[in-house]
Amino acid sequence: MLKHTLIIRGFDDEVHDELGKIANQRGVSINSIVKDAVDKWLKKQQSQVPRKHDLIIYSDDDSMMRILRSMDRLAKEGSLFRCFFGPPHSPTSELLVKLSWYDGTVAPYYYSNQKSKDVQQIQRYKNIMIYCTKVIENVVKNASNRHVCCLDFLMNDVKKSSLRDTLDIEKAYNDNRIDGLMYCAYKTDNLLNSEIKHLVELFEIHDQIFVLNEGKVYKLHLTKENVHKLLLS
Repeated sequence: MLKHTLIIRGFDDEVHDELGKIANQRGVSINSIVKDAVDKWLKKQQSQVPRKHDLIIYSDDDSMMRILRSMDRLAKEGSLFRCFFGPPHSPTSELLVKLSWYDGTVAPYYYSNQKSKDVQQIQRYKNIMIYCTKVIENVVKNASNRHVCCLDFLMNDVKKSSLRDTLDIEKAYNDNRIDGLMYCAYKTDNLLNSEIKHLVELFEIHDQIFVLNEGKVYKLHLTKENVHKLLLS
């Protein structure tokens, strides 16, 4: 059997000596202890299905599309089911369709500007919560038990119509997440007209917060602090 050398950063002489003492007491080798720890970690990771729910804030379609091609490559490498939902014929939707991402948007689109027959069909969906549920069900059905990499552009339109609906839907998704990675994408100008308390609530609903700027990705960290921190450097 082919063996490989595993180099562990931060595993200094002090840690090695302490581990050696434990190994001697138990009558085993250091290698066996490390291998056992790695095996347990791998089994734990395999048993824990990732259900991430992250927030992406972007200024314009160009900023988002500069990132999408990289996300597409990484999702392919991870064998994820690539999908999205949001307004039809938007630049981001058209790019993702071109990249062969599955469009999970349920027709007719809830926020479509079309009139007549489409509007009558939309009325069958009692509210936006039911519509969003149908979209998620559509994605799950077509994912066929594969972990997803999903981009949600629908929430940005929900926010334009009702902030309360946005927060309710985001919370509802947290209670019943699907397997894989879900990214809720909001445009900057749509969020900045919100009250701070609502922004904080939206941030806290998500696991991670990312900001896209000129092809670069920044991660925001939100922590609650005491007032005295304002006076400390």
